[in-house]
Amino acid sequence: MNVLIRQLHEQDPEVISGAFQDQGWNKPASLYRTYLEEQRSGQRVPIVAEVDGCFAGYVNVLWKSNYPSFQEQAIPEIQDFNVLIQYRRQGIGSRLMDRAEEIVRERSPVAGIGVGLFSDYGHAQILYAKRGYVPDGRGIHNGSGYVQYGEQVRIDDDLTLYLTKQLNESSQKGRLST
Repeated sequence: MNVLIRQLHEQDPEVISGAFQDQGWNKPASLYRTYLEEQRSGQRVPIVAEVDGCFAGYVNVLWKSNYPSFQEQAIPEIQDFNVLIQYRRQGIGSRLMDRAEEIVRERSPVAGIGVGLFSDYGHAQILYAKRGYVPDGRGIHNGSGYVQYGEQVRIDDDLTLYLTKQLNESSQKGRLST
């Protein structure tokens, strides 16, 4: 298996959209054209994985998060992490996350990431915990504010727990030795 990790290219939007459409997910090419524009302006770093020349997944580094706590602390957010179903459990996601963390480390000692709370996000929840991400302590966010005790909320993609990870070398060594 030959894996290539690279930035988003001009020809990628249609390829990526088609690959997700083939597995029943609606991810329009316009989303990836927006990512290209934001890549050019320096707002975002989209990272693509290919396996043997075929698209396998992607992740983004967003320098200015939309999440209020990350904005306040200038924490870059690793965002919109997706691996095609056929390429899961082969280390592709880990390689994408490795590269995203390398990119974040160039500007920040901390990476942030959000994860959904229902079962569709189970694999991501486990991966992030294994990689050393911990909740930021602010609770659940629903896209417009923090969920308060007793509040009823809709369980959807907007209901998110945000996590952070220290990327400096000493925290890595400590985590690996335990």
